[in-house]
Amino acid sequence: MVTEESAEIDVPSGKISKQLGVFYNPVMKLNRDVSVLLLDSVPDKDMQIALPLAGSGVRGIRFFKELKKGKIKSIAFNDYKTSESIKKNLEMNRVKGEVFGKDANMFLLESRGFDYIDIDPFGSPNPFLDSAIVRLARNGILAVTATDTAALAGSSPLACRRKYWAKPLRNEFMHETAIRILIRKVQLVGAEHEKSLRPIFSYSKDHYYRVFLRAEKGRKKADELLKEHAYLLWNRKTQERKVSEHNCLKGFDYAGPMWVGGLWDKKLVKAMLKNSDKDNKKLFGLVSLISEESEIDAVGFYDLHRLSQAKKKPIPKVEDVVRKGVSRTHFLGWGVRTRNSINKIM
Repeated sequence: MVTEESAEIDVPSGKISKQLGVFYNPVMKLNRDVSVLLLDSVPDKDMQIALPLAGSGVRGIRFFKELKKGKIKSIAFNDYKTSESIKKNLEMNRVKGEVFGKDANMFLLESRGFDYIDIDPFGSPNPFLDSAIVRLARNGILAVTATDTAALAGSSPLACRRKYWAKPLRNEFMHETAIRILIRKVQLVGAEHEKSLRPIFSYSKDHYYRVFLRAEKGRKKADELLKEHAYLLWNRKTQERKVSEHNCLKGFDYAGPMWVGGLWDKKLVKAMLKNSDKDNKKLFGLVSLISEESEIDAVGFYDLHRLSQAKKKPIPKVEDVVRKGVSRTHFLGWGVRTRNSINKIM
């Protein structure tokens, strides 16, 4: 028996793997905390929610028990391996949801559609993107987790090219470029269905990347979104970086193509910070950091250690560098985000 916030679930013990079937991963509690906080902070009401890879059902149970009254119309839980366990956990928590035991894609495609779809797989979300986007309602929210960080962050660059149609870059801001590459992939799949998917909240944590995207219908909106795909060029020696439509510049390596627009909806982030429980230190700490860096509209950030090395200067404290136009970043403890030139940072 495991307790997570308001939910109690019955799960077997054992090493977490694809073969285990139903399992509980305590490391992903923050992932679920953010989901609850985000849904509580958006203005949406009477949401029809889909969990195609529901696992133990803990995420949906927490939605039922923790979200404000009027937020949820229905939750559909699906998992072809664990549907019976989900039914037991729902009953134990005295909440009612529809439970299915289908293949995730079949479950989505046979449905009428949903206002919120959460894709939280073991590995890449790619196999589920098409069916999820097809069944995502107008103005709906798509939540996507990717745990194949080796591909997205550059340890396996060929895997990234195959799966995400982009070149990663393994350096200090690899986790940000990874998220931007992931977002672009979701947007390209959306564009096939004439849907625009704009990120409203994104973060990197532990072994995974997580993005929430708001959908809008229309080919013109999808076309406009694609204009915000570009490359990030990076000079290893000088630490200079540039956003460019092209991937070729003497002395520069590159990552992309990727999404170079905003990673966060600033109004939503402020609402999340206001609603965040200060006693939940991991959640409050993450949202607090993101509330700072979301104010800086910049692609990439600077590693103060690398920058000091390049400029042959002592490493400054982060708090001594942060000021108007310069923020900390949740991607790296000694990183700063700014639109200022390198010479103005230190």
